[in-house]
Amino acid sequence: MSESVKLSYNNQTFEFPLIEGTENEKGIDIKTLRSLTGLITYDPGFKNTGSCKSSVTFLNGEEGILRYRGYSIEDLCDRSSFIEVAFLLIFGELPNKEELDLLNKEIKIDSLVDEDLKMILKSFPKAAHPMGVLSSLTSALIAFNPSSVDVDSESDMREAIIMLLAKFPILASWTQRKVKGLPLNYANTSLSYVENIAHMMFKRPHEEYSPSPVVVSALNKLLSFWIISK
Repeated sequence: MSESVKLSYNNQTFEFPLIEGTENEKGIDIKTLRSLTGLITYDPGFKNTGSCKSSVTFLNGEEGILRYRGYSIEDLCDRSSFIEVAFLLIFGELPNKEELDLLNKEIKIDSLVDEDLKMILKSFPKAAHPMGVLSSLTSALIAFNPSSVDVDSESDMREAIIMLLAKFPILASWTQRKVKGLPLNYANTSLSYVENIAHMMFKRPHEEYSPSPVVVSALNKLLSFWIISK
């Protein structure tokens, strides 16, 4: 028999089921509270409220626990690359070597953007906020890739995911270099995903650039935490 919690109010008793989370934590399902009782809950900061069910995230703020797909955020940032973390969040498991190699290959093949995107970038003033510029460029991708995506099709969704993973770093680096008044760089497919981001952002036209392992490691952690937090 499932567990429940009873609420007594205005000479009536209302029963609400208990639900169990991924790590055996329990919560009261009060989605029918207002319709049954006319009451709402008051919970400033939502400290006692779970806003949704998630098959991806487990969060326990009191104990400082944050897990994604069963892996702690510390382990993911320390032991996995950004692409591995992205694969985990999207497909549900960390990739094996073959899956990782295939994904990296597909991303490198798609690491080009239409040259006309430069015209959109050029139209922004140098003082424009980088996030506004990047958001506009990302939205413009659909104009250059107008085919619809069937969200029920695994192949369509994979193609769309690869396109974004491949093209977004180029747009991000172009946005950063626009602000600094530097010429735009293109992807170098001989580099890893994060090395390539560092190359596109920081290479100057008058000198050779070799991505610093410290910078690459920091970018890996930063990007992994960024995609996890989205």
